[in-house]
Amino acid sequence: MIFTITILKEELKMSNTTQDMQLSAKKPWWSGLLVKKDAAVQSSKVKSPFWVIVEKEISDQVRSWRFVILLAIIALTTLGSLYTALTNINDALKNVTDPEKAFVFLKLFTYSDGTLPSFIVFVSFLGPLLGIGLGFDAVNSEQNRGTLSRILAQPIHRDFVINAKFIASLIVISVLFFALGFLVMGIGIMATGLPPTPEEFVRIVMFLFMNVIYVGFWLNLSIFFSVRFRQPATSALTGISVWIFFSIFYSMIVNLIMKAIASPALLINPAYQIYLERIKLAIMRFAPNILFSEATSTLMMPSVRSLGPLTMEQLSGAIPGPLPLSQSLLLVWPHITALIAASVVCFVLAYIPFMRREIRSR
Repeated sequence: MIFTITILKEELKMSNTTQDMQLSAKKPWWSGLLVKKDAAVQSSKVKSPFWVIVEKEISDQVRSWRFVILLAIIALTTLGSLYTALTNINDALKNVTDPEKAFVFLKLFTYSDGTLPSFIVFVSFLGPLLGIGLGFDAVNSEQNRGTLSRILAQPIHRDFVINAKFIASLIVISVLFFALGFLVMGIGIMATGLPPTPEEFVRIVMFLFMNVIYVGFWLNLSIFFSVRFRQPATSALTGISVWIFFSIFYSMIVNLIMKAIASPALLINPAYQIYLERIKLAIMRFAPNILFSEATSTLMMPSVRSLGPLTMEQLSGAIPGPLPLSQSLLLVWPHITALIAASVVCFVLAYIPFMRREIRSR
């Protein structure tokens, strides 16, 4: 009886195998390619660890109270400056001698009646605070909590961590400034009933791009302090101290230096005065806020034709009028390059110590 049951089981297995072979023979030749393609699509949907960290950092930044408070401050100042510009834009356009009379939308970002600063002044003042606020605890806070060692224990490259932190914060900054810029343009269209000209639109986009570069420099500087110092409070205070130094004390120090090296006997010579002014401008441009203010004023005020001292011989015969966009970009190109180079230097100074540091669990 047992022998008969065993033979029946073997026959059933052989019949099932034969049916499977027949079914596979009936399948078309391209069915195997479809299976391979489905497997490749599923494997391509797996995200890179780098972008997983970027998404996690963006989520942490957006949900933090620190970002919400900074966003509220920047949004309120933007709406305040926009309200001032809209209520006084008619008075600004009545000036028949104004060479920028045709650039209505640019005045939404630059005009001020003295009660509130313009949008570009607010950005130059609050932009560094945004960069410092997003990066001062990028590394040391996770190291103090012990989560950095857990992240690096995973099979990922170490440079993914610091690169993702910079990219995530830069994405948040870019979305913020471009959203505010297009919000100002949208409100301006509804208030004036006129769309911006192509040149105005390009100038505004370049201005927003300059904002991202400028805040990105302070972000990289704060990340460097976060790698350099163990405590987040120390890195935050150091970043704020550097910002206050360049915003307030740097121009005072430069003026004192120029006053000390100037010769009173030669000040009556105009050529000597121009020489001193050029030296002063060269020293002042080591400050990132000076580079940003000169670049933004050139982009948003087409009447600015030079960023240095001009003699009467150079001004004689010149027709007052707005500068073309290409010429304005040529004037600000050195400033853009300098800000990008300074940002890269700060990132490299943070990248090298982070890659060489020995990180252990607490």
